[in-house]
Amino acid sequence: MEDLGLRSYQKEVVERAVKGENVIIWLPTGGGKTRAAVYVAKRHLETNPKAKVVVLVNKIHLVAQHYTKEFDPHLGKQYKLVQVSGDCEEKDFFSYVLKKSDLVICTAQILENALATPEDDRHVELSDITLLIIDECHHTHKEGVYNQIMRRYIGRKHNGERKLPQILGLTASPGGANTVPQAVDHVLEICANLDSAIVSAEVHAPELAAKVPRPRTTFDIVEKRPEDPFADHLTSMMLKIHEYLYTADPSLQFREIGTQDYEADVVLLEESGVKQGKRLLAQCALHLRQYNNALLINDTLRMEDAYKSLGDFYATKANTAIDKTDRFLIELFRKNQERLSSLSIDVRYANPKMAQLQTTLLNQFGESTSSRGIIFSKTRLSTNCLLDWVSNNPAMQKANIQAAILTGAGSGNNSMSQNQQKDTIRNFRNGTLNLLISTSVAEEGLDIQECNLVVRYGLLTNEIAQQQAMGRARANDSVYAVVAQRGSKEVVREFVNDNRVKSMTEAIAEIQKMTHMDDVTRGCVQPDE
Repeated sequence: MEDLGLRSYQKEVVERAVKGENVIIWLPTGGGKTRAAVYVAKRHLETNPKAKVVVLVNKIHLVAQHYTKEFDPHLGKQYKLVQVSGDCEEKDFFSYVLKKSDLVICTAQILENALATPEDDRHVELSDITLLIIDECHHTHKEGVYNQIMRRYIGRKHNGERKLPQILGLTASPGGANTVPQAVDHVLEICANLDSAIVSAEVHAPELAAKVPRPRTTFDIVEKRPEDPFADHLTSMMLKIHEYLYTADPSLQFREIGTQDYEADVVLLEESGVKQGKRLLAQCALHLRQYNNALLINDTLRMEDAYKSLGDFYATKANTAIDKTDRFLIELFRKNQERLSSLSIDVRYANPKMAQLQTTLLNQFGESTSSRGIIFSKTRLSTNCLLDWVSNNPAMQKANIQAAILTGAGSGNNSMSQNQQKDTIRNFRNGTLNLLISTSVAEEGLDIQECNLVVRYGLLTNEIAQQQAMGRARANDSVYAVVAQRGSKEVVREFVNDNRVKSMTEAIAEIQKMTHMDDVTRGCVQPDE
């Protein structure tokens, strides 16, 4: 029987699933989870003449990716496969598509809609499905759509229904906790939510480690700027707005300027001002948020990027003054504009993080013209600023760094269409591009060429995102670099995440020793009513 080229560790993790058990396959990014799922689906279809397989994904682009890259090449000649996502007509008659197909790949919300609708011609029952494959199944928690579907499953199981689909979950990281006992509880909850045991490569773990080597981690640390007159000047302007605000409400309090906490404070103040009809409060809060955002940009990117963000904002405010508050705020910026502009291009106060980022990149790309890398940054704005910096940097051009942005699809500013995403990834794969500057969209799911370098820049994320980003650096002798200021939250979080991953690994080892399914599913989610 064709094994689809499975490696020994993949054969090991599919053993129980092939026997019809509910399992979660835990393999790192690049370990071939999807190929293992294709094999399970193939065996299921071969041995069950009434088989109906549904593959659930949590992002629209993964529908076409899984269909094109894995399922159709291996199953398309023998079976009828259909891909259904929010941008195709089939979603409106999903029940019909399911009846006429052997395997359907769709976003989870489409299945949930079909399960929830009372319309007979659109309704689907879980009993109509014989194998349910859930990609990135660590998202099966809280009120997520995966968990909504699994609550239906658990409810029917508790009611004694036997004709339920086999469950196959796929994950690179189910997530962890600060201690092993807490991690055990967390992973058990995921297992319970999916009514599944978790399996990983144990006997053939050395082969997996050779196939997906861990990158070398470096902490490229910089010291705080000894002087930052640009930030100091922005802060002094913000304090003048504070003084203006106190004339209207002396009781106002703010947390530290230039932090996310401060942003939260001014967002609440703006909302409160709008609700109370106090325009002075709302407008001052709106402008303070722009200044605070400029400080956050200055901390991560170039001073000129921070200045431009303010300039762009005030360009929209010119000639729009309604009252004295508007005139005060616009005039404050106008009077200080020349000074801010001058400071923003003073190289003596340049952001040392940018200099270190350049060194980190050139250490890789300066030695090899075949290197590929990803910079993970927090926002779409930061990716655009970093692209501008790379594209206009003589040292980067000399190293032949060809960069592009990769962000999520959407309708907002700096969003990418799915076709733009595909074009960018294709160009990265064929070598036309060798550096992606990406938001978190590239951490999970996307079929991206293995990299020699992954850089985390200005990010605070959890251990799941860290492991998925690290999994992109799986070329030989690859590097996972954290560029950050000494003692920063980013550095602390990386160590916390490392500890949580270790706890998760130990927890899964403990869970796999459990012999009774009741142990694995304790703490089960409540079934739907």
